[in-house]
Amino acid sequence: MSVQPSTSAAARGSDSSKLAAGRLGTWDIIFFVVSAAAPLTVVVSGAATSFRLGGLGAPGALLFSGVVLIFFALGFTAMSRSVRNAGAFYAYVSRGLGKPVGLGVSSVTVFAYIALVISFYGFIGFFAQFTFAELLGIDLPWGVWSLLAVAIVAFLGYRKIDVGAKVLAVLLTLEVAILLVLAAATIINGGPEPWSAAPFSPANVFFAPTAGALFVVGFGAYLGFESTAIYAEEAKRPERTIPRATIIAVVFLALFYAFSFWILTVAFGVDGVIALAQGDSFETMVIDGTEQLAGYWAGYVMKILIVTSFFACVLSFHNACTRYLFALGREGLLPRVLGRTTAKEQSPAVASLTLSVCSALGVVIAIVVGADPFLGLALWTYATGVQGLVFAQALAAIAVVWYFLRDRRGHGVFRVVVAPIIGAIGLATGYTLIVTNFEVVTGLQGPINQVLLLPTPILFFGGIIVGLILKSRKPEYYAGLTESVQVQQVVAADEPRSGSRAE
Repeated sequence: MSVQPSTSAAARGSDSSKLAAGRLGTWDIIFFVVSAAAPLTVVVSGAATSFRLGGLGAPGALLFSGVVLIFFALGFTAMSRSVRNAGAFYAYVSRGLGKPVGLGVSSVTVFAYIALVISFYGFIGFFAQFTFAELLGIDLPWGVWSLLAVAIVAFLGYRKIDVGAKVLAVLLTLEVAILLVLAAATIINGGPEPWSAAPFSPANVFFAPTAGALFVVGFGAYLGFESTAIYAEEAKRPERTIPRATIIAVVFLALFYAFSFWILTVAFGVDGVIALAQGDSFETMVIDGTEQLAGYWAGYVMKILIVTSFFACVLSFHNACTRYLFALGREGLLPRVLGRTTAKEQSPAVASLTLSVCSALGVVIAIVVGADPFLGLALWTYATGVQGLVFAQALAAIAVVWYFLRDRRGHGVFRVVVAPIIGAIGLATGYTLIVTNFEVVTGLQGPINQVLLLPTPILFFGGIIVGLILKSRKPEYYAGLTESVQVQQVVAADEPRSGSRAE
């Protein structure tokens, strides 16, 4: 594997183990991250679930979760100046807590990403089937829509990374726009009750009997925010672009989620929103409210955008997962063929196509066994992916703290010690709440919840064992792996910082 930065386009094109540098600016990465969070689907489905199971404090819980993640992001992005690697959690945890723990976290992260990607194809099939049948009269089985989405994502994943960013920019803008239409209509028309700050009251956010359910939805709403670091090798001036994109994305999501959830309490009233959320039609609460307040056309558009929102989400997670597979293949921890890029586009094509094949197989198996796309494919894989990814985030937060405790590397104590400690405590608490309230995520009761939680500890400790075996039996291979992570720091430091390249 080449470890020296290329000096020409020809050289870059001939290097089959490097991603295309300088393709992504700050806003490109923001679109990837915010699209992965799927704000429209969070508001449409997550708000109803949060109000139903957790009560009035849903807006405050979303805001608090965002604050916790901002503290984590301060230290996490500071580390991007020292470590630049497409396998972000793998590289960061390896530098902070050691290679074996890094392997354990990478195993959990890859599995979680794959589970989430497959789950989103299930959601796409489910929502596309009834949406296009109802609105356009196109009645096709859910599996057709899911496999069509797999094919489109496979095509975009094979292309240059900035092509996918442009697609996401359009879809995300439409998502945000339709929710702002709902907000504007609500403010103009008013609501059945006076506006209230009760949704942000500590009594409703932290001390309600059902507060645990609030934070299950709260932390789950930000899934994928950490993927900014995955694009460091492809970013323009990553030492500035990655921190900026991460903070902007999390701040935007925190404010947008809190405002959007709160506006529902204005639209329906503080008492009314709880009554609707506990009713039989709670799933369509936001869509119905949009039709009533902004007109039928707005509800019509929102139904279509829910499908495109899930598509934007799966494209974002596909790109993130692909780069993990690429990074681990390049390191030799997975088949090395996954660490190859195309000569022309310098995209991780092999990893992308491999993930698309796995996704298609998951959908086909669900079709063959007659599984329900929502309950039998999407919900189980989503629940497993959520808890695994939050676990990895918590370990990464701890790794950041330990990394900078030994040497702050010129950063202030608040950014790289105090803030990451707050973030680590918050994420560990979030993971505990998700595990202890797992039935809220799955919608299931009984031992099946424990079964769905098992992959995380098995993969984590399995990865640690593999790392220890490599260290004891093949120290030269282990040393090579460590060097390949460290070299990212060298490449980042030596790369010219041209001020003429727009971010």
